Amino acid sequence: MRILIPYLLCLAAAACVAVHAEAPVAAPAPGLPGSWSPIKDVDDPHIKEIAEFAVSEHNKRSNSSLTLEGVASGETQVVAGVSYRLRIDCKDLGCECVKRYEAVVWEKPWLHFRRLISFRPLSGDGE
Repeated sequence: MRILIPYLLCLAAAACVAVHAEAPVAAPAPGLPGSWSPIKDVDDPHIKEIAEFAVSEHNKRSNSSLTLEGVASGETQVVAGVSYRLRIDCKDLGCECVKRYEAVVWEKPWLHFRRLISFRPLSGDGE
């Protein structure tokens, strides 16, 4: 029994080191898990990629023809991956007016997983 306890402690310590040694693919925004943190650089290529994905998925689901004009603002939330809540500006095919939408995308970059959670128009004041 005396030999077994140090062996088990050694195994537990090795497991902890192995788990904490893995680095995530993309560093989530700072903040507590579950809280929304503002995105500092909405021009970041990854944020634009998330916005393009949201518009593309919305277009597929609703048979729409929106095009992304830009990302106005957004937040991230750490929840078994990262959720992005973006306020994006889009144009509809054949219409010169730009409308603002809110898109929520959940991403697990280490699994190459993305899902559009919601996509809704915002009122004229951008809510």
